[in-house]
Formats: sequence, structure tokens, C-alpha cells
Amino acid sequence: MAALSPSVLSQYYHSHTFLHPKWSEYSFAKLRLHRRNKVSCLLDSSRPSSQNEFYRRDLMFLGLSSALSTVFPISVLAVEKLKMELMVDDINAYSYLYPKELPSKKFVFKWIESRKPERYSSAAPVSPNARLRIVSERVDFLDNLVISVSIGPPNSVLQSKEKSSWTAKDVADSVLADKSALRVSSTQRLDESSVLDTHSSLIEGEPYWYYEYLVRKSPTKTAQESNLYRHFVASTAERDGYLYSISASTLSKQWGKVGGLLEKTTESFRLIPTTENYVPPYQDPWRFW
Repeated sequence: MAALSPSVLSQYYHSHTFLHPKWSEYSFAKLRLHRRNKVSCLLDSSRPSSQNEFYRRDLMFLGLSSALSTVFPISVLAVEKLKMELMVDDINAYSYLYPKELPSKKFVFKWIESRKPERYSSAAPVSPNARLRIVSERVDFLDNLVISVSIGPPNSVLQSKEKSSWTAKDVADSVLADKSALRVSSTQRLDESSVLDTHSSLIEGEPYWYYEYLVRKSPTKTAQESNLYRHFVASTAERDGYLYSISASTLSKQWGKVGGLLEKTTESFRLIPTTENYVPPYQDPWRFW
């Protein structure tokens, strides 16, 4: 089977709609306001009376992420024309777009490919049960951004249902359950993630499930700064009995600045036609190279 060239894939991308056809910019603005209100309610019981004071407690990567916040205000990212780069993984047969540059602000994202694409059998497990594995990842350390793609089997709840009846919440619960890597006792354990929003969309007849969630950065009640959160958006699709998921995240305090850009990345995620380089997740499970 012939390999797909970058130019063909680029044309494939630009000929397909990444956003839900009924979603206008106005609809996105209302959705983001709705999501911010959800986050505020979730955090309200633990944050100080001043919202700015709460955000100042989120110290991790504070110095590293200052570049993004000083280059442009929150409102700019919502309207700024954005250059995006196409990423294609022909081993696992998926692709997505990620933010590259804001030309008028002369701002360039500083991505590093921390995990190059690799087959499922040799990929790094996310949790001790090794069901969910990271097959590729890129990180912008200076601006504290992470885009990660993982593959894993659905849980027993999804396996007992027809795929057509799966809800975005069911899929999110399956992925997030396998994503937990906490090694604390049940008495210390807190809910590690909180789902804020879910929806699904049919794209060329295939369902894609979308979800947004927060992850508490400090897993125990005794840990310092236990109210730190990381804000995620994610998209999942199914093929060959496995869930293919992309997640994009940053610290909760930066969500207002870059959340819209990360949403564009997860909305662009697609399972693409396979080539001779494609390796199904179930193939050679013993192989680790």
C-alpha cells in the first residue's frame, strides 16, 4: 500500500471540517464562558476570596510560563490568526494540528518532541496496569503546555455496550480510570480528575468523543499546594478495539490564555487511512522495540 505524502495529508486536512458544523465563534465564546463558570464553582470552596490570590498559589512552572503571559493579553489569543503545524504518525495512523506561531505578536511556541511516535507494545505505560500507553508526546516547557497521544483498550463498561451507544462521559471515564497513576492508600486518595464538559460528534460516519477535565496536581490531603490543578481537553476515537486519545493541557491559571488554542488541537485529531507502516495495537504484544 502506498504511503500518504505530506502534501496529500495537508489537502486531506484542509478539506475536512474540524469544528462542529453548528458551532459558530459566538457559540464557542458562550461555551468557554460556561466552562469557566464550572471551573469557578468547582474551585470556589478551596480558593481564597481573591481569585488572583488563588492563582498565585499555583507556583509550579510559574517562572517558566511567564513568557506566554507577558507577550500578549488573554483577549488576544481568542482572535489572533494562528499558524498551526500538521503532525502525522503513520505507525499508529493518526494526525493532528498543533499551534506553531502567532505572527503579528512574533510569538513562536517552543515545542520539543519528548516522545517520538512508537508502536503500542513498546510505548511507555501511563499507569501500573500498563493498559493505557503514551505513543507520542510534545512539550513546550517554557509555556507549560503538553500534547499527548495515548492508546488503550476500553474498560468493561464500554465493552458491554454497542459502540453506537457509547457516550462521551462513558469514554472519558474509561480513559481517565486507566490514566490514574497515584500510589497512595485509599484513605489518602482524593478524586484525581473532575470532568467539566463532554460531547460527541460524527465525522465521516465515525464518532469522536470530546471531554474537558481538571486534574489535581497534589494527590493527598497532606501534600502542600493541594489545590493546584491542571486543565485538559481531550478527544478520543476507536479503531481495532482500542481507544486512541489525544489530550492537551496547561496549568489552570493559564487556561484563559491558551485554552482556545488547545481546543483547536484536540478538535483536529483524526484517525487517518493506514499505510504499510501501520502497526495495530494488538500486533506483537511481546515486542518492546
